[in-house]
Order: sequence, then structure tokens, then C-alpha cells
Amino acid sequence: MTARARARRGRRSTALRTAVPMVTMMLAVVACGVPASQVSPGNSPESATTGHGAGTRGASVMPSAASCTDQLFSGMTTAQRVGQLFMGGISAARPDQAQLRVLRDNHVGSIMLTGRSSAGVKATRSLVDGLQRQADQVAGRRVGILVATDQEGGHVQVLSGPGFAAIPSGLTQGSWSTATLRTRAAQWAGQLKAAGVGLDLAPVADVVPAGLGTRNGPIGRYFREYGNTPDTVASHSGAFAAGFAQAGVMTTLKHFPGLGQVLGNTDTTANVVDSVTTASSASLTPFRNGIRSGSPFVMVSLAKYTKIDSTHVAAFSPTVIGRLLRTQLGFKGVVISDDLGQAVAVRSYTPAQRALNFLSAGGNMILTVQPSTVPAMTQAVRTRMQQDASFRAKVNDSVHRILAAKLQAGLLTCR
Repeated sequence: MTARARARRGRRSTALRTAVPMVTMMLAVVACGVPASQVSPGNSPESATTGHGAGTRGASVMPSAASCTDQLFSGMTTAQRVGQLFMGGISAARPDQAQLRVLRDNHVGSIMLTGRSSAGVKATRSLVDGLQRQADQVAGRRVGILVATDQEGGHVQVLSGPGFAAIPSGLTQGSWSTATLRTRAAQWAGQLKAAGVGLDLAPVADVVPAGLGTRNGPIGRYFREYGNTPDTVASHSGAFAAGFAQAGVMTTLKHFPGLGQVLGNTDTTANVVDSVTTASSASLTPFRNGIRSGSPFVMVSLAKYTKIDSTHVAAFSPTVIGRLLRTQLGFKGVVISDDLGQAVAVRSYTPAQRALNFLSAGGNMILTVQPSTVPAMTQAVRTRMQQDASFRAKVNDSVHRILAAKLQAGLLTCR
């Protein structure tokens, strides 16, 4: 997610290469959660048989994972399935009970801890445990809530206090060796895991040219980038992700296909346009490499890329999500939106339109930091499912992908 107004102000190392099997294992499980009948040639889970990370048993992983997610999916009501498509934002410091009730009433399956909390690991774990006790059950089996946060470092670190390290900015992390970054990232991930957080909405894979620097509103202004070249960003975003995978916490490559060439911040600005990036730009290298290494989540931005799709913002673009991300780059995991709740970039659309446009374009998980938008969004999705079989199939595919990711995170109970 891009930095909010409150936050104002080549070659891989040997250490990084050793992380590839573990990250690939995560991709394998995410891919195998999709039933064979729903897998297209561009989304084949064939590579799932090649993972060799801890706990992986080659091809034997696929039937058990698919069986688990299929069983849970079959037992869900329509409302429960739709709820899995959403990640709702809740204050990490002062959770609002009315907002929590909205998420619970709409069966929302994932929660993002937002704002700033200095309460520390123990208090955060207590909060997360309370959320998990409210998770949906299907045929007596709990479908755990995927809890996420923004823990990049620098200006963007939601959780701090006892047990949480102060994480430096991306630009500082980019000055370290990849081996050092991977080691530190594993430590940061271990802190999140101890707090019950299973997904970090990081690393930033955006390449901000040196000539643009801090004039780049969403990334460069806050020193969120790992560097100013595709190779540096690729190697260091990869090291960050590898460290997190080592500690058992999932990561999110963002903000596809890159916010490094824009001036405006989509959180606070409408009509943010990138007129430089193409489907073959070198700035896609960090995403391409991260996807090859098995990134389980990719976040799609709310900017418009005129040389890729001049009509839609990326999150609403079948060209960006379906053709570029899924087919050209071969991403098989969960496509999550940048915030569709209060970002100014999508304010001209109703909440219902935002949800429908994202899912119709091929997105899977809708992030909204504004829980009040959820009822209208879920209602719109349920209505469209009744009217449109192809849309219903996209929803079902999305739920399977999300359940597979939850299985990898240890959030599903299977028999």
C-alpha cells in the first residue's frame, strides 16, 4: 500500500539463491489449491511438483492441499465465499468494535492492521488471537483469518514497541548486502510471526529513477525504494522476501506494474498516470524475478499505465492483470488490490463498482482500509454472481487461491 498522509514527511548472491526452493514451495501450495477444472493453460500448477522446501513431498502435496481447500470451499455458503475475497483494515492501536462487527457480519476472511501501534509483540498477539476466535467455521472446521500489515520500514512500519525492531527505510536496506538483508528480514518476520501476523504487504518492488527521486510522491518521497536500478531493487526485494519465507511469513510484491515513474500518490491524488512503463520495461524485473521465486501475493496499483492500457487503472485492467501479470509473467498466486476503500484514485467509483471492476479484471482479494465500504461491495459481488456465470467462476477461482494461501499459512484445519 502506498504511504498514507499520516506518514508525511542481474546478479543474485549465493545466499539469495539458496532461498529459492522455500519460496517456490509457497507458490506450489498456492497453485495446487485451484481445482483442475478451473486451471487454464496460463495458470497450470505443474510447477507445484518441483518444490523442495521443508515439509514438501513433491507431487504428494497437490492432492492433499487441493482436497482440503475443495472440501472447505464446498461447505461454504455464498456469503462465506464472498467474504474470503476481502481484507478489511482495522486500527492496530485502537480497534473499533463497530468496524469489527461489520467485518464479522460480512464473513471477511482477512484483516489488515493499520495506523501505528507501539504496543509491542505481546499486545498485538493478544489482539490477533481475539480476531481469530471470531473466524468463520465451515462444517466445524475453523477458516482462520489472514492477518496482514504494512511492515516495510522507515516511514511505513505499522507495528513497533517491545519485541519489534525499528526497521530502516528501503533505501537504507538497499545499501546492505543481500545476505545481510535476508538475515535481518528473517528476524523482522519472526517478530511478526510471534505477533500472529501471517502476511506482510511488502516488499516494495518499484524502481524510482535517480533523476526522479523524492519527486516521486508515493515511493521516493518516503525513501521506500531499495535503489534506483531494476537490478538493485530485484536483488534486495528478493532478499527481503527470502528472509520472510525462511521465517514462515508470506510477502507481497507491490505495486504492480510499478509506481516508480509517477509523480502523484494514488492514496491522495486522482488521475495518477505513468506514461513511461511498457509491458517489456526493465522496471518489471523485480516483479518478474519475485514471481519466478514464488511470491504468493502481488499487489496491483491504482495508477493508469497509458502504454499498457490507456483506458483503465491497473487494478481494473484485464490487460494488466490477465495478460501481463498472469500470462506474460506467469503469476499463479493471489492478486490483491491496493486500497479500494478510501484512496482518492478510485473515489469517482462507487464501492460496488470498485469491487466488481477489480474482480472482473482478474483480481482476487479486495483490500479496503474502510470497513464501511464492505457491505455494499459484498452485496454487489453476490448479486453479480447470481446474474453472470463467468463472473461466478472468477469468484470461485479467487476463493480457491485465497484458501490455498491460507493453507500455506497454517490457517486451515483439514481432516
